[in-house]
Amino acid sequence: MTKALVTGASGFIGQHLCQALKNQGYVVRTCSRAGHDPDNIALDLAEPGACPPELCAGIDVIFHLAGKAHALAESRQDAAEYRQVNTEGTRKLLKAAQQAGVKSFVFFSSVKAVGQSSQQPMDETINDPARDPYGLSKYDAEQLVLHGGYVSHPVVLRLSMVYGDTGKGNLPRMIRAIRRGIFPPLPKSENHRSMVHVKDVIASALLAAEKPEAAGQIYIVTDQQNYSTRQIYDAIRAALGKPPVAWSIPMPLLTSLAKLGDGYGRLTGRRFPIDSDSLEKLTGSAWYSSAKIARELGFQPRQTLWKALPDIIRHLS
Repeated sequence: MTKALVTGASGFIGQHLCQALKNQGYVVRTCSRAGHDPDNIALDLAEPGACPPELCAGIDVIFHLAGKAHALAESRQDAAEYRQVNTEGTRKLLKAAQQAGVKSFVFFSSVKAVGQSSQQPMDETINDPARDPYGLSKYDAEQLVLHGGYVSHPVVLRLSMVYGDTGKGNLPRMIRAIRRGIFPPLPKSENHRSMVHVKDVIASALLAAEKPEAAGQIYIVTDQQNYSTRQIYDAIRAALGKPPVAWSIPMPLLTSLAKLGDGYGRLTGRRFPIDSDSLEKLTGSAWYSSAKIARELGFQPRQTLWKALPDIIRHLS
């Protein structure tokens, strides 16, 4: 029986992954920062001795989810903390894996590990490091996984925005705001954004761990759709039983509000509900191709946001 270690097991993706692994017959060892459960090992990647060799003893494959997430509420991001947890924490785990003779290591990264490009949709050939602290810490961790020589089967999964039955993240916040009537109808900017359902993330991770051809590769994971923010807004209204709206907030007004939000952030150190960064996320494009993982590993997503929205809304209710 294959033995797996899942870090960040108590998180949204981690919980789904652990259940799927058990359903597939894996023996699962879990760890997370909240390691008070007798079946869950405490793991704080910021601590010097966070990854003793015995953590990985007898393990065949590691699924590494633990890390410091992109803290969107912070206007001033702590580069040292991101590096300590995401990059150096991954290095510690890789060293423990090497000492224990672990063969496979699947690293859950982000499409934000690389910078933006004029090529649309973006794919794995774009490999310039991100400039923000979070993205750079993930990019540097990717390099350790792929090129550090710690395991024989390293794989990096760059995830687009993950959706599913969770109350955290931008999509649930958007749904709540639309339900309360405080999310304005955005202009039709015809932007393109990529997303992926958590169940399809798990399917991609299993393929990455089990397919020999995945060794040493980076794969972008999406649901192979592209969504505009206005399409998402209209679909949420429909799923909530709200009538469609024909008007939208003028873009110049949104830009002015974003500049006010920037000033608030500089003064207080906290994010305003709308600033230039959040406006870019709403109206800009973040479009990625998952053709490589489909071609090489046979990955075929089964979910789309349109199919999943009713279940997501029921979960939030």
